[in-house]
Amino acid sequence: MAEKVLMKGNEAFAEAVIRGGVRFYFGYPITPQSEIPEFMSRELPKRGGKFLQAESELGAVNMAYGCGAAGGDGFISSSSPGIALMQEGMSFLCSAEVPLTMLNASRGGPGIGSIQPGQADYFQVTRGGGNGDYRIPVFAPASIQEAIDILYDAPALANEWRNPVMVLVDGLMGQMMEPVLMPEAKEPLKSSDIPKAKPWAISGSEKGERSVVKSLRLQPEVLEQHVERLFEKYNRMERELQRVECTDIEDAEVVFVAFGTMARLATEAMELLQSQGIKAGLIRPITLWPFPYGAFDALTDNTKVVISTELSMGQLIEDVKLGVRGRFPVKLIHRTGGMLPTSLEIVDKTKKILEEVR
Repeated sequence: MAEKVLMKGNEAFAEAVIRGGVRFYFGYPITPQSEIPEFMSRELPKRGGKFLQAESELGAVNMAYGCGAAGGDGFISSSSPGIALMQEGMSFLCSAEVPLTMLNASRGGPGIGSIQPGQADYFQVTRGGGNGDYRIPVFAPASIQEAIDILYDAPALANEWRNPVMVLVDGLMGQMMEPVLMPEAKEPLKSSDIPKAKPWAISGSEKGERSVVKSLRLQPEVLEQHVERLFEKYNRMERELQRVECTDIEDAEVVFVAFGTMARLATEAMELLQSQGIKAGLIRPITLWPFPYGAFDALTDNTKVVISTELSMGQLIEDVKLGVRGRFPVKLIHRTGGMLPTSLEIVDKTKKILEEVR
């Protein structure tokens, strides 16, 4: 029986995608995720894979684009400003329907910002900084184990939907250590199996027909049909990929909404409030897109306020308001720039907010 091992977040993330079938990594060192390319450079060659350090984040995403178009299962990782540079490539990947697993270990911004953890990439990853109409599923784990489980399945998910899949962690999760259980390694896709498994790839097809992977469509009516077909796929994603965890929300007076590291702090604050006789609950979106708006329908008239708790000036709160639909007041408890609140700080601010809304 497998035993838990103590692992650093970034190394656990890398090991998880390798066990999930990834054999190609393209990246560029950037704090706080540089342990990922370091790990990949050491481990991938041992398992028949290829590691390539690109000259920049722009190079990395386009190398991954080429790898995926040829049928390879690739992985890229970066941090906030690096992900910003990759946005054009993400738009290309979505349009060409090329699968890819991606990870953003987000940090404080804007600009170069800091190397401390942040969640101000929420708009970046859920709304997209690339051009045109496209969508990318975004998963936000709250523990290293949950990140492992998501990353392990991400390559298969990307292939199933022929679309990039993003996993958003923050810098703290990449640097911390936790005991984890690693899943059994999957058998990676062999080059000889690509024509059958991915007949659309440029490596060829069973019929021997020429495969073309492209993003350019110059005729307006052709592009419109293509985008409408993509959004039929995105609509199915919205129905099938939503994940959320709800805790004690049925009769809660105050309901926190948080993801990632902030969800851990909000959980502790919730428990402290409960110990003081204040009914508190938590909605934790595991998918940031598609966002689980329906989770808010379970809130009752006992709810006095919904509080978005986040490491930004208020980005998650926009989707919280959409989910609440005006039924309850929505407030914000936040820190930014790489600062993290304590659970006691969240409790104190929550009590003040409750006094205002009661």
